[in-house]
Amino acid sequence: MTTHVALLRGVNVSGANKLPMAEFRALLSDLGLAHVASYIQSGNAVFESDRPAAELEPLIRGAIAARFGFSPETFVRDAAEIASALTDHPFADADPARVHVCFLAADPQPDEAALRALALPGDGWYLGPRRITLHTPGGVGTSKLMDRLPRLLSAPMTARNLRTVAALHTLAAARG
Repeated sequence: MTTHVALLRGVNVSGANKLPMAEFRALLSDLGLAHVASYIQSGNAVFESDRPAAELEPLIRGAIAARFGFSPETFVRDAAEIASALTDHPFADADPARVHVCFLAADPQPDEAALRALALPGDGWYLGPRRITLHTPGGVGTSKLMDRLPRLLSAPMTARNLRTVAALHTLAAARG
């Protein structure tokens, strides 16, 4: 079995798309996924399955829609991809709360001139496979780059700060 991490977009944010984690874990177990654990309330889960990520993403999204009435973008990565996202960027010395990994449905192909135009002094980005890692020293809440990134990439995405990625990596590594 392969260890996977599921990342949901827009769950339990400002009272919208409520997804209790105990019910989310039960839903994943009901789908036949093994050793399910969740991390914080924003739609992160670690589990084991023999199914490929491309099959798991629509399966999880559809099960959430059937049970909870909304269909969040769902990104499934294996443990190696989470480990790579944690370290494959040039921001190792930055505050992990100010570095966000944006997981994407496909490899990013942004207009880098547009990214530079939106970046504040000190902002940076790094393109990786199916992700872009952003460093926003002024905070993600004030970042024009983060705000406009979904439109620049025109691809579904969800972001997690490095602290969350590290915690998910730890959970995934404990299984392997």
